Amino acid sequence: MIESGRPRLRRNYGRGSFVRLSPVILTVVIASLAYSTPPDMAFSRLLPAAPALAAAMWPVLPTVLLGTVCLFLMIGLSIVFPGLGTWWTAAGIIAVTVAAAYGSHVRLQRERTLFQVRLVADAAQQVVLSPMPRRFGSVEIESLYLAAAAEARIGGDFYEVVDTRYGVRLLIGDVRGKGLPAVGAAAAIVNAFREAAYGEADMVSVARRLDASSTRYNAAFPPDGRMERFATALLVEIPHGGRRIEILNCGHPPPLLLNGGELRALEPTAPSPLLNLAELIGDHYNVDTFDFAPGDLLLLYTDGVAEARAHDGEFFPLAAWMRRQPQTPPHELLTALHRDLLHYTRGHLDDDIAALAVRLCEPPD
Repeated sequence: MIESGRPRLRRNYGRGSFVRLSPVILTVVIASLAYSTPPDMAFSRLLPAAPALAAAMWPVLPTVLLGTVCLFLMIGLSIVFPGLGTWWTAAGIIAVTVAAAYGSHVRLQRERTLFQVRLVADAAQQVVLSPMPRRFGSVEIESLYLAAAAEARIGGDFYEVVDTRYGVRLLIGDVRGKGLPAVGAAAAIVNAFREAAYGEADMVSVARRLDASSTRYNAAFPPDGRMERFATALLVEIPHGGRRIEILNCGHPPPLLLNGGELRALEPTAPSPLLNLAELIGDHYNVDTFDFAPGDLLLLYTDGVAEARAHDGEFFPLAAWMRRQPQTPPHELLTALHRDLLHYTRGHLDDDIAALAVRLCEPPD
C-alpha cells in the first residue's frame, strides 16, 4: 500500500459548504448592515470584498456574477439612501471584480498544472514502487510507503521483491536527497536489481551490479553541490523451503526479527559499502546468515521510520513498539505501524518512509 504521510481526515461536508458559500453570506451581511444602519456608517463600501473573497474559491463566471450582484445592490442602496458615494463604490466593485476574475483564472490554471504534476509524480513513483503480490510461495510480504509531504508524493525511498530460482529476494533502500533526482537514482537501482536478482547466483554479485548502476546514473546526472549522491540498501534472500535468510547490508538500518515475543536486530558482522561509494572505500561485501522459522516476522524499513519524531523531538521507539506486536500477518503489522507513526508524529513526517514486513508460513503438506 502506498500512502501519503498526512493523516486522512474525515471530510466535513457541512463546513465545506459553509466555506464555499462564504462570499454569498458576506454579501448578504454587508447589504443587511448597509440597509439597517445609518448612511454615515457606509457599510456599503465593503461590498467589493465579496468578489475578492470569491476569487479564492470560485471559478471565473460565478465570481463575475457575484460582482454584478454587488454592483446592483449598491445601485439599489443608493436609491434608498442618496449620497452614499455610489459612483466611487461602484467603480471599486467593478475594478475588484475584474481583478478577482483574473485571479480566479490564474488560480484554476495553477490547480490544473498541479494536478498534472501530481499525476506525473504518481506515475514516476509507480516505476520505483511497482505493485507486488502479497505472497511468494510460503513467504508472505506486505509493503508500506509514506510520503513526508502530501504535495510531493515522491521521494528517494525504494523497495522491490522478486521470486527467483535462488529464492525470494528483497531490496529496500534510501537515496540521499529528495525529489526527481533522488527518484531517478532510486529507479536506476531498482531496475538493476530486477535484472540482477534473476541472473546472479549470489547476493554479492547483485550488490556489485546495483553499485555499478548507481555509479553510472550519478555520472550521467551528477548531483548539485559537492556532496556525493549515495544510497543505503539492504538485500535479503529467503531460499525456497529453507528456514534461514541471508542479508547483505550496505549501510542500511538493520532489520528487526520478531520470534515468539523476542526481538532481535539483525546487525551485520562486517560493514558493506554504500551504493556509489564502492570505488572510494572498496567493494568488500559481507553476507550474514540468520535463522528464519515459520511464524517469524521480519521488518525491513528505511531510516524515516526510526527517526520519526514526536512533538517534543523524541524518536519513534521502533524496537519497543515491535516487541509489543503479536505474531500477526504482515498486512496487520504495517497497518498498525502506519497508524502509530502518524499518531506519534501528529501527521508531520520529516522524511519519507518505506517498510516491508515478511513472514514465513508453514509449507503445505
